[in-house]
Parts: sequence; structure tokens; C-alpha cells
Amino acid sequence: MSDYLIGDIQGCFDSLQKLLKKVAFSSDKDQLFFLGDVVNRGNKSLETLRFIKDLSENAQMVLGNHDFHLLACALGDKTPSNQDTFSDILNAKDKVALIDFLLQQPLVIEHKNALLLHAGVPPNWDKNTLLSQSFTVEKHLKKSDAEGFINQMYGNSPHTWHLDLEEMEACRYTINACMRMRFCRADGTLEFEHKMGENTAPIGFKAWFLHEHRILTNTDIFFGHWSTLSAINTPHIYPMDHGCVWGQALGAQLSAIRFEDRQVFSVGC
Repeated sequence: MSDYLIGDIQGCFDSLQKLLKKVAFSSDKDQLFFLGDVVNRGNKSLETLRFIKDLSENAQMVLGNHDFHLLACALGDKTPSNQDTFSDILNAKDKVALIDFLLQQPLVIEHKNALLLHAGVPPNWDKNTLLSQSFTVEKHLKKSDAEGFINQMYGNSPHTWHLDLEEMEACRYTINACMRMRFCRADGTLEFEHKMGENTAPIGFKAWFLHEHRILTNTDIFFGHWSTLSAINTPHIYPMDHGCVWGQALGAQLSAIRFEDRQVFSVGC
């Protein structure tokens, strides 16, 4: 019986099936955890989302920025761009059930004292802040007015966390931190322009997990989102987006980490 945590699939359904075959996944005894961005950019978003939904009790997932973008296009006032590849979901006969499934998914999973999320945790947040703020977002997504809530969640501000933020501002910051963050300041100020490796931080910023006084330094954190990271040797930090959607020519892989012994399994994409 094993738990496998899987990085960004982004609609690469065939690679996911190869990976599950490699780890000899058994629905009778194994559990899968998906670290967000299960859809978009790849060519089989519909098959991927249906598969995860149909796994039922054998799988859990957190929302990534591409999953949230799908929600905004399905329910909110966003229009898919030419780069988006989830029109198969938007046109599917079971669209309503699939979108409702996504609306029920959390931003953060706490699993055996480890944290699973898509992007990262602001360095000045403790576990209680992370879980309470993510719960507030999740509560709004499950309400009947989810459409109106999602329409308020796009935008880069507020850049910095404050205890006196209004609820919608706090939710927007939480979504940006948990789904989009790469670089930030020690006080949690977010920066979204730089997307390459951890050594390309703009002045005054660092990768969120490299701040010296980060509160959750002794908590294992598993995340996706950042495919351009180099090999990371930071204790308790497990980046799992290995860029599958970019293709085999670029050495891209889809990877899973076995929770029990931290062994990583990968397949080419």
C-alpha cells in the first residue's frame, strides 16, 4: 500500500498512464495525490480530468492555476486564449459534473504532517494561517455564487499579506500564493514576472522556499508549478513539476514521488 504524489500533468493523459504502469498503481491498495494543473496545455485534458474524477476515493488533488483558469472560463467572465487546450472539457456532455468536481477541490492538503499544494507557502505564514486562508477560499468555491467569487479573484494585488486585508483581498492573495507564487520577499510580497530557475530572482526577492527565516522550515512541502527549477537540495522541499507538457525533446518528464520512502519515478513525455 503506497501513496504517490504526482506533479503537473497538464492534460498529458498518455504520460500519466505510463507513469501509473511504471509504479504498478493498484486501485485496491494505492492512493494518488495530484499537485495541481491537471489540465491545459496538453492535448487530453478531458480524459485526464475524467480519469481523476472517476478514481473517487483513490485520489485527491489540489487546484493549480490552470485548473482555476478552467473554472474562470467555464463559470466566470474569462475567455480561453489561443494557448488553452481545455475546449474538450468546455464542450463535453459531462461538463457540469467535471466543473462541479473541480469546485470541490482544496488548495492545500495536509497529509501525515506534510503539506501538498500547487505553488508554495509564503515564508511568513505558519500552518494555521495557510490552512485557514485556504479553507476560506474553498468555502467560497463551494457556494452557489462561485461564479461571482471567481470573477473577483483575478489580479496581482494585493502583493503583500496583511492581517487587516478585506476578505476578498485575502482570498486573492491566498490564491496567488498557493497557485502562482515562485519568488517573493521575506514579508510575503509576491512577484510574478520572473519564471525561470531559482537563481534568477530579481533584486530583493528569493524563491519562496529559500528565505532563511521561513516559518515552516521543518515541514515537508510537496508542490508543482515550477518546471524550471534545478535540482533542489533544500531540506523538506519537494518540487514535482518536471515539465511534462514541454515534450521529450526538452528532456521533460512526468514524475511521481512515493510518500513512504521519497523515491521518485519518472517517464518521458
